[in-house]
Amino acid sequence: MALATYEYDGRRGVGRVDGDRLVPLAGLTELGRDTDIETLSGTTELPFGAVPIARVRLLPVVPNPDKIICVGLNYHAHVGETKRELPTYPVMFTKFASSLTGPRDDIIVPPESGQVDYEGELAVIIGRAGRRIARERAADHVLGYAVANDVTMRDYQYRTHQWLQGKAWDSSTPIGPYLVRPDEVDISRAGIRTVVRGETVQSSDLSKLIFDVPTLIATVSEFTTVLPGDVILTGTPGGVGYRREPQLFLRDGDEVSVEIDGVGRLVNRVRGEKP
Repeated sequence: MALATYEYDGRRGVGRVDGDRLVPLAGLTELGRDTDIETLSGTTELPFGAVPIARVRLLPVVPNPDKIICVGLNYHAHVGETKRELPTYPVMFTKFASSLTGPRDDIIVPPESGQVDYEGELAVIIGRAGRRIARERAADHVLGYAVANDVTMRDYQYRTHQWLQGKAWDSSTPIGPYLVRPDEVDISRAGIRTVVRGETVQSSDLSKLIFDVPTLIATVSEFTTVLPGDVILTGTPGGVGYRREPQLFLRDGDEVSVEIDGVGRLVNRVRGEKP
């Protein structure tokens, strides 16, 4: 089952994807802290309220997460292209809810940055609260998966040894288009691809993650309680624009897509922000 948070006719709701329609779920206005695994399993569908997907605005699958935990350097090829040593503990940073944007929305390129980079990633959405979750129980806490693009302003990222200022710009991180439940997809070897201006610039599969999803959930929950709606971005494969020769950065008018087999395809236009 795939789910979406959407706006239609001035109202916000959560719908199940049924072909080219969304079937609303009663009493839900967005996926997030109030929609844990148990809540979703007990919801009632409203088939007479179904709406065409083409006529709604799809929001980030989780518009207002309590936490967005991002993982860097989590594919061997990406570590290799950065010429860093293989990490023995996940490299982590955070984003804000304001960093997120919808799966059909424009990626906003700020005038302050001249090095706006793409990073196709798998997003894990938490569905059950937990602290110090054992790796073997991590799957019990997953609500589902989505596609994300961890757009990064490289010239700001590398101003310091911390990455926050390059990673958390407003309206820069699309996530969606849908949340796919874990029983609907096998992510163990799913392919992941990023395409910019019609060229495939990243291509890998999720078996090449250095720290897999259960390990990431166990690691994050060791130091903070994960809550329903929290998002973990699992890292990007090799091929980022900053490390290419010549370098490749996003510019106004570009189309960039990220696709993960069985999870979905995220397509966004890049738009220059007018300050």
